[in-house]
Amino acid sequence: MKKILVTGGLGFIGSHTVVELQNEGFEVFIIDDLSNSKIEVLDGIEKITKKRPHFFKIDLKEKKAVTQFFNEHQIDGVIHFAASKAVGESVQQPLKYYENNIGTLVYLLQEMTKNEVNNLIFSSSCTVYGQADELPITENAPIKPAESPYGNTKQIGEEIITDTTKVSNLKAIALRYFNPIGGHDSIEIGELPIGVPQNLIPFVTQTAAGIRKELSVFGDDYNTPDGTAVRDYIHVVDLAKAHIVAMKRLLENNNKTSMEFFNIGTGKGSSVLDVIHAFEKANNKKLNYKIVDRRAGDITVAYADTTLANNELGWKSELTLEDALRSAWLWQEKLG
Repeated sequence: MKKILVTGGLGFIGSHTVVELQNEGFEVFIIDDLSNSKIEVLDGIEKITKKRPHFFKIDLKEKKAVTQFFNEHQIDGVIHFAASKAVGESVQQPLKYYENNIGTLVYLLQEMTKNEVNNLIFSSSCTVYGQADELPITENAPIKPAESPYGNTKQIGEEIITDTTKVSNLKAIALRYFNPIGGHDSIEIGELPIGVPQNLIPFVTQTAAGIRKELSVFGDDYNTPDGTAVRDYIHVVDLAKAHIVAMKRLLENNNKTSMEFFNIGTGKGSSVLDVIHAFEKANNKKLNYKIVDRRAGDITVAYADTTLANNELGWKSELTLEDALRSAWLWQEKLG
């Protein structure tokens, strides 16, 4: 049984990935500092999989704690999610993002290379492409100057890992996600934003639940069919499954190069208004929304060309936008 460390494993994507790992028979170790997650997520994972992963409350900024963990545990591979992730906040607090997203990656890689833990999946982002010149976006699209410090940490993170693979036995895959949404169909885990949500879907569900008075749509003057920004929304369970396939690729030495990159999305763009209307239809709920000014750091259109992931990883998204929005609403209803 291979042992996989999942950093940020109680977060939104992390928790769903832990479920898929355990369902596939991996032994899972979670490191999470609980700064943007809740310990109760462990119970949800256990209810779904009938197995409780090993949990360690560690702040990866504490280098000694990271060293101690690797000294005490034999690990076969790492899936690295732990990072601050709000685009808007990163513009306001760049140093927090550079310390938390870059410093911790360096500490993690130092311990991995020292202990010959040679398999890494890196949680990257389509933000590395900025506003792409051509759509859909392929992995060969140029990496543009980042629109936000958050996006920059993903670019720098990929570069740090690439440099490390050149001078060590490390093999890595960067999965460049588009926009993960939804929740597990068991309704035991889902997206748990702390405080004011930074992402569209929790804002949608909280507005539908009456927690928020209205949903703000940031800009209706973009060069898109309905004037609102377009993104590629992928069900989080489909995204989680991509990590399992990628990790198996590394463990079985099926990677073509020591550093690989894959877009993980649906290949279809949906505007903010598309999402609102799909939510209303899927859940038979009306949403109170208003158009407000654009947000700093937001791009106009981004959706993936997933051909490489489909062909090389043998992975593709299977769940629909409506599936994701139904599960997101069921999760919100459970939260109350």
